[in-house]
Amino acid sequence: MSNTLLAAVRLYADAHADHAGVAQTPVTGLTLIRAASKTALRYDVQRPLVCLVVQGSKHVSIGRQSFTFNAGDSLLIMADVPTASQITRADASAPYYSLVLDLDPAVITDLTTEIAATGQTDHAALRCAQTDDEVANAALQLLRLLARPEAIPLLQAQRLREFHYWLLAGRHGPALRRIGLPNSHLQRIARAVAVLKAGYRQRLPVEHLASAAGMSVSSFHQNFRAVTSLTPLQFQKQLRLIEARRMMFAEGANASHAAFAVGYESVHQFSREYGRMFGLPPARDRDQHSDRLQAIA
Repeated sequence: MSNTLLAAVRLYADAHADHAGVAQTPVTGLTLIRAASKTALRYDVQRPLVCLVVQGSKHVSIGRQSFTFNAGDSLLIMADVPTASQITRADASAPYYSLVLDLDPAVITDLTTEIAATGQTDHAALRCAQTDDEVANAALQLLRLLARPEAIPLLQAQRLREFHYWLLAGRHGPALRRIGLPNSHLQRIARAVAVLKAGYRQRLPVEHLASAAGMSVSSFHQNFRAVTSLTPLQFQKQLRLIEARRMMFAEGANASHAAFAVGYESVHQFSREYGRMFGLPPARDRDQHSDRLQAIA
């Protein structure tokens, strides 16, 4: 990957990253990440995006899928899925840097109708590959807009479209193209995932989710797991636990309040499943998080 891209990411991220290492940009959907040390595991519900690592390494997993990607690699996330991620190579002399761009389904749909399909598709929600030179160059053109803010309203749509085009034309194309197919299995599962995200606190019969996806129950189970690496029940459980952890860390909620707020009926069950996912009981996990914040301060 071009040293010029690394220099452009470093220049903006060093000047604009917040305490969490996140540098928002005025270009729609474009974020830069900087970390001067390895990080603890972070749990999120990701949206469709592409991440280009330009220095350092990161490990990302969803369900049974797991990837380590290094400088010169890009990770594609094609559905709203719960992930665990960790920056694994970074230090003060060589920080981790990456460029993250939200994928635009409307642009992908438009381009898909104009690009001949090539290659075999797969159903996985995560995909890692070496970054194509054309994608890296398109990313650099986006970053160059940051030095000319007056040009962003005039040129960003064109350059975002170009970036999506090179993604579709490159290694990620066969997988990414599924986002642009209105009735693909990925889009059908995405409709069920939207129902799960909106109602994760409630009991959601699998028949209801299958109906949202326009599939039979057996076909829905098979395709849901193919896309997310999780069963619908596992997916809902992870949504609940991630939200409960956010409430405890960000809002100071205790374990019982967080458990009931996200839909658990038993604090004991919540604590058991929380420890299984995050490695520590809720109270101890919250205390360690508070200690880390105090150490940083």
